[in-house]
Amino acid sequence: MDTPTDTRTTETRDATETNDTTETTRSRADRLRVLATSWSRAHRELILQAADFADSGEWALEGFATAAHWLAEAAGVETCTTREWIRVGRALSEFHATAEAFDSGELSYSKARALTRILTPENEFELLELAATTPAGEIRRALANWMTQNYDEAELAEYHQAQRSVRHRVDPDGMIGFSMRLPPTTGAHLIAELARTAACARRKREGHLEWPTLAQQYADAVEDILGRGGGGLQAEIVLHVRGDGCTLDDGTPIAGSVVEGLAPDAFLRAMIHDAEGRPVNVSARRRHPDARQKRLVKERDRVCIDCGRADLLEYDHDPEFARSRRTLVDELHLRCAPCHQARHREMASPSDH
Repeated sequence: MDTPTDTRTTETRDATETNDTTETTRSRADRLRVLATSWSRAHRELILQAADFADSGEWALEGFATAAHWLAEAAGVETCTTREWIRVGRALSEFHATAEAFDSGELSYSKARALTRILTPENEFELLELAATTPAGEIRRALANWMTQNYDEAELAEYHQAQRSVRHRVDPDGMIGFSMRLPPTTGAHLIAELARTAACARRKREGHLEWPTLAQQYADAVEDILGRGGGGLQAEIVLHVRGDGCTLDDGTPIAGSVVEGLAPDAFLRAMIHDAEGRPVNVSARRRHPDARQKRLVKERDRVCIDCGRADLLEYDHDPEFARSRRTLVDELHLRCAPCHQARHREMASPSDH
């Protein structure tokens, strides 16, 4: 007789507990929104005041070397953080539309920090529109794409060269932390070599620990590369060549002039896309044929196509690589070393006719 009543009581209690949990979750979320809004407002004011303080010289009266050092001590953060506050604040003082968007909260600090690295009076409004429609987590790549499409390629390459840097610091646990800014092809080469080295390594559990993470495998790859002197890097990098520009395999934009200026024996391979963005061909933009191409040419020619010799065979470009700048199976032929050298001597000598 008591069972129905007990069931209803239990259901009522469960519903009450669920409502309490929901209310607690909702109140926590609302509280976090309030805190995030307050923090953002205070952070915006801090950025603007930091720049004014740095320009005032007041920090020198207290014996500090720079305003960044004063701010770092006052806020309990690292000087690299306060230097960024000052840089962003100073940039905002020069770009009023960006400053207004930042002050109103329309532009977050993350976006302002990225934008102020490349803002000019000419591009300010265009970049603000871009930032308004791009999530903060994607703003850096969106800006990189914009720069690739709007900057002169030679100027962009010069800018990348000027911005390169490698920094290191000692962390509290004694580890060494690195921060690097590398031109796209250099960075892609490093990433590809780390990935290749990590993939070739024989992973194993370390005592009772789990399998090493990808980051740990990359750290082991760095040690392996250093152990062999960094020589003989064989990693391959894929370039995507589209109508709207070139990118690395992960989407990082790269100037077309960089692709065109690659050395004949570069570590890059171009992937050609059609008008609808579908990959249609992958051709080796390097002097030496890869293993697949060698197999095809050897099966087709078998012997030197000039004298029929079956030894000392080499792969000859026709037309020569210096003119075609590509390595395709249809433009490769087997020639023995003497015939190969004789052909190139003949091409190099002035015509008798």
